Amino acid sequence: MGLELNAAAISLLLILLTSTTTINAQTKVFDVRNYGAKPNDDITPAVTEAWKDACAYPGSSKVVVPAAVYWVGTVKFLGPCKGPIEFNVLGSINSPGDPNYFNGDLWIGFERIDHLTMSGTGDFDGQGGTAWGRSNCSKNSYCIHLPISLRFDFVTNSIVRDITSYDSKQFHINVFGCQNLTFDHVTIRAPENSPNTDGIHIGHSTKINVINSKISTGDDCVSLGDGSQDIFIQGVNCGPGHGISIGSLGKYQNEQPVSKVRVIGCTLSNTKTGVRIKTWPDSYPGSASDIHFENIIMENVDTPILIDQEYCPWNQCKSQNPSKVKISNVSYKNIRGTSRTKVAVKIVCSKALPCQNVELTGIDLKYNGKDGPATSRCVNVNPIIGGHQNPPACTIKTLN
Repeated sequence: MGLELNAAAISLLLILLTSTTTINAQTKVFDVRNYGAKPNDDITPAVTEAWKDACAYPGSSKVVVPAAVYWVGTVKFLGPCKGPIEFNVLGSINSPGDPNYFNGDLWIGFERIDHLTMSGTGDFDGQGGTAWGRSNCSKNSYCIHLPISLRFDFVTNSIVRDITSYDSKQFHINVFGCQNLTFDHVTIRAPENSPNTDGIHIGHSTKINVINSKISTGDDCVSLGDGSQDIFIQGVNCGPGHGISIGSLGKYQNEQPVSKVRVIGCTLSNTKTGVRIKTWPDSYPGSASDIHFENIIMENVDTPILIDQEYCPWNQCKSQNPSKVKISNVSYKNIRGTSRTKVAVKIVCSKALPCQNVELTGIDLKYNGKDGPATSRCVNVNPIIGGHQNPPACTIKTLN
């Protein structure tokens, strides 16, 4: 299964790269310097006009931001465009530092574009250090007054590769309503204590690939919201951060199912959790199914394997009422490494809708604390056990 999905992801990349190479000879370049952009200056008007002209060009086009330091305010690059379009960043694009500059949750956005390539060895500096201490992110998980660095809304058949995002004020990258979008060799960096700086958050999107990337941040390295379907994550080095997470789910009405998720061949280091699924208690109905974690290395990770259907930060819910999100067909195969906590495997499911078909195969998680070897805990689940088990398979407990 893992090899098949990997082949699919590589196939998509080859199609996109081959297409780019084939049309390269006819690609028209729109250099922001021709629109008045100068180093160490605000190039918002220049890059906006360059994009408009490139998008209107009836063929393959490329917007180029050369190697230098620039400043860019809030900007939204809109489609549809008349042909394939590339946004090539070779320089450093800096955000306004003052969080009061922003009137919403957007710094740079790409919307309703087909066949977008975002490339280059450049970086996007969100200047988040000016905002984190002034926000309520420690109490409000959504930080609604801080901008997301890069938004991709309704982008299809596209690829983002080689770019770097630093110090976002809120999420680094947000994906919504997208299809056939790949992130390849993306680097994301923010301090471990930076609040709500998820690396890549995905929601209401299908066929999204995150591969061969390095994510170090203060929240989830990759997080999947409702409506995430056919998601493939491979070769991601995560840490520090909060791990790779599905959810939280169930907080809002009419959430769409999460399904067909593969997380393969990743390494998590010094993260607060490993691979987890989290749902709110006292929740609205929902579901998460066909989710598989395989060949994952854990290095000094808190609770490497976690299903938490009692997720309730900041006491925002009635935790005594069970979650109504149905979790089924979940597997953990060949998960190995070290746990910073004694309970290395924790599967706490809903008493209203116990988890179904949860498989644990080839688990080897060591805990070197003074209070004994690693343990497992299971609530409202009867897992399917196979192969080596360290810690020993969890004792089944059902709450009445």
